Amino acid sequence: QLQLVESGGGLAQVGGSLRLSCSASGSTSDYYVVGWFRQVPGKEREAVSCMSTLYGTTKYGASVKGRFTISGDDARRTMYLQMTDLKPEDTAVYFCAARAEATVPDMCAPSFYNYWGQGTQVTVTS
Repeated sequence: QLQLVESGGGLAQVGGSLRLSCSASGSTSDYYVVGWFRQVPGKEREAVSCMSTLYGTTKYGASVKGRFTISGDDARRTMYLQMTDLKPEDTAVYFCAARAEATVPDMCAPSFYNYWGQGTQVTVTS
């Protein structure tokens, strides 16, 4: 059973940066499709960025492309989301997710993932 724990959320000012981390334990697979998602109350969970750890392919949501970067450190069993040029609309609870697959056609579909972290709050203030 894979466990995911996010950290690094908090307060940031408009135009600032934050880096989220997602640490994995209990891993039984050599590769995963991993992703970052976010959600605000009353709205559906939104895909932020996804990545195949085997192929290194990445995908970004339109609202964060060019500002956020997903990466991973296999040795540390940790993935990251570097967020720059933060905007108030980036305020949300951010979740990391994973599934033991090499890749899938729509790796940013939330329904695809079967392991989720508990979420970390990101608040961007002006």
